[in-house]
Order: sequence, then structure tokens, then C-alpha cells
Amino acid sequence: MILIFWLLLALLFYIYFGYPTVVAWMAQLKQRPVAKDDNEPTVTVLIAAFNEAEHIEATVTNKLAQTYPAEKLEVIVISDGSDDGTDELVLKLAAEDSRVKLLVQTPRAGKTSALNMAIPEATGEIIVFSDANSVYKQDAIAHLVRNFADPDVGYVTGQMIYGNPESSMTGEGCSAYMKYENALRQWETDIGSVVGVDGGIDCMRRELYLPMNADQLPDFVQPLKVVEQGYRVVYEARALLGEDALDDSGREYRMRVRVGLRALWGLWDMRQLFSGSQDGLFRWQLFSHKLLRYLAFIPQVLLLLVNLPLASQGGFFAMMLLLQLGFYGLALLGHYRPGSGALFSIPYYFSLINVASAHAFLRFAKGEKVVLWKPRVG
Repeated sequence: MILIFWLLLALLFYIYFGYPTVVAWMAQLKQRPVAKDDNEPTVTVLIAAFNEAEHIEATVTNKLAQTYPAEKLEVIVISDGSDDGTDELVLKLAAEDSRVKLLVQTPRAGKTSALNMAIPEATGEIIVFSDANSVYKQDAIAHLVRNFADPDVGYVTGQMIYGNPESSMTGEGCSAYMKYENALRQWETDIGSVVGVDGGIDCMRRELYLPMNADQLPDFVQPLKVVEQGYRVVYEARALLGEDALDDSGREYRMRVRVGLRALWGLWDMRQLFSGSQDGLFRWQLFSHKLLRYLAFIPQVLLLLVNLPLASQGGFFAMMLLLQLGFYGLALLGHYRPGSGALFSIPYYFSLINVASAHAFLRFAKGEKVVLWKPRVG
């Protein structure tokens, strides 16, 4: 029992602290820099939208206002069966600026199918993927595409900065989590490729795009397909996207379950990347950063269960049980005390994403898949 306790504790430490520490050390030991210059290839921004009348005009205008040569930039909005006036707003923008184009997908088939549909219509050498509510800093696209001066780079992801106007526990926890993830992405870039991207501020070489199944998560599977083709996926910290974090834990939870479920299917669909024929470094990264992270709830629950009988021995084991119970107690208090600071928000968000991962795994085990969902609802 004691040996199992230590193995579980070591595994959890490795998932959240050990792996990042090793990657940070490797990044210092031997970096693999990205060759950048003021390269300005043609760019197509793709925006898949379902009932986004509230945001679509500001999002498209933001892309048109980028500090990038106007003649090298186009924006394609793919309306996925919208019926709230989204199409009419995009057509109005298209009438005012020839760089804007509307595609309509009917019946509704989801974001992934929308992107598959739009790629043949895109004229840009570089494809930028934007969410329908994503507002970029004015020089974001310029910073993204500079990385493609390096012939080994096939996919680039920017930095999402989460705002938290409501001072919610979910927002505070999400912001802290993204700071942790962004640091890890920078270290992973320094040694080769990142294994996770944001989706709202990504881009890739058009010729590397491979069609995906409708149920596959595009900002998870497409970067893996790029790595499989022998190219790097890198992080560009100066390409900034500002977005409000979800201020409702229910919506954040549903989003995390949906993303987790689609990511698990993505790992299954791309399981060949775990084979010995693939790059060993990236295989280790994918296993540590993604697979173990999505399954971390298993050693987390088992550690608590194993610790319960050991606590009767007192000393270290009793202290560890108190620490675990205290951590989950802070998470529970965080649910009822919004805006109480990092002492509550970090345990709360950590617990939320792990419970969501467990829920996603159960749905994955039952063979469930997700293709359609309502933005900002889940």
C-alpha cells in the first residue's frame, strides 16, 4: 500500500511539475530557435460562425484592421446554419470590402466541416484560424507569419490573454492555468514543437492542411497532422488575442467536457504518433502533456483512497491526507465564495478541469462523440 501511495504521488508530481521542469531544463540546455524575418505571404483568415450576430462584425473588422498589407489579406466567414442575422452582417461587410467573403454551410455540420469546406476557397499561402469572437492585437497576424520564414515551421499558435471582468473563480483559475500553459508552450517551442494550441489565434501553411472528420477537434488534430508531416508547431508569444474567460462555472465545465472528449478521440485517431516510428521527443511530450494530463484524475482519486487507511499510521501520511482534504475543501469553498483570490480559485479550477476530464473519459469509453454545440454555452 505504501509503495502504491508513493508511485501515485510521484506520477501526479510528474504530470504537473516534473514534466514542465524537465522541458524547461532541456530548453536551457539546447534550444532550437525559430528563424524569423519580415516575411509577408498572402493570408486567409477563416472564421467559422454559428449565430454570432453579436460578435461577428467586430471580429471581421478587427482582422481587416491588422497591420498587414491589405492586398495580401482576405477574410472568409463560414456560417454554419446561422439564423440570427449573422449572414446579413457579413454580406454587408463584404459589400463594403472585397476582401470579405461569406460561405454558408447548410444544414449545420459543425466547425470542423466548415473549415474543410473553406480551405478550397482560400487563396492565402497561410491560413489563420479565428474564433467568431476573437479580437486580435493589431500586429498579431504579422507576428504569427514571421515564423514561416523558417522552412521547418508548419503551424503557429499565438497567446490568448484571458480577462476576468466579473472576478469569477472560474475566470481567475482559468487565467492562472493559461499562464502555466503558455510558459510550457514556450519551453516546448524551444526544444521543437508544442503539443497544445489555443484555436482562436492559430495559423498554418495552406498546403499542409489535411481534411478532418466532422467530430475531430481542429485545433487539436490539425497540429498533430502537421507534426506527422515532419514540420514544427511553435508558439508565438507576441501574437496576442484578448478574450473574456467564461464567468459561469457551468459553461466552463461543459466546455471542458466537450473539449476533453474531442481531445481523447483526437489522441485515439492519431495514436500512430505514439508508435516507435515517430519522433521520440514529441512522442514523450504528447504522452506527458496530453494523455497523462487528461487521465490525471485517475491517480488523483486513487491517491486519496490509498491515503485514507495509511493516515492511521499518523505522521507524514496523516499530514498528506489533511493536505488533500484541505485542498479540496478550498476548492469547495471557492465554488461558494467567488472573487476570493488565488487561494480558492486555483484549487477550484484545478478540481473543475479534472472532474470534467473524468466526465469526458466516461463519455469516451461509451463511444460518444460531439460535432455540434452552442458557442459560449457548451
